[in-house]
Amino acid sequence: MPVYVCRSATVAVLVFVLAALAISAGCSTTTIGDVSYAAKNLTAIITSGGPPSDAYIQVTVYRTTGLSQQEYTVVSTPVSLTNGTNRVTVPADLEPGNYKLYVYLIRNGERSSAVIRDIGVP
Repeated sequence: MPVYVCRSATVAVLVFVLAALAISAGCSTTTIGDVSYAAKNLTAIITSGGPPSDAYIQVTVYRTTGLSQQEYTVVSTPVSLTNGTNRVTVPADLEPGNYKLYVYLIRNGERSSAVIRDIGVP
């Protein structure tokens, strides 16, 4: 028994895949990795998959105690990202304790990447 393939459906799927690739070809991926604290500075590792660009990193810091958290401070700094791994330092004076960090990378006024990290300051 012969098997018939609907060529119009195959062509439609192929056109869709090619269109998706064309649309995403200009997109770059930026991720925020580890965030650490030392010497009154937060340091974030940001990996950028695109051309050099200017951005801001904003960190909203919440102090956590038990099951509650309270906003402690908000710090930000401009950054110039290059293709590859970037180490970004944000001044922040944190007292000993546990914190939840909401880290945002902002480009052209829009959030392009965000993570939540927990840290402890001895």
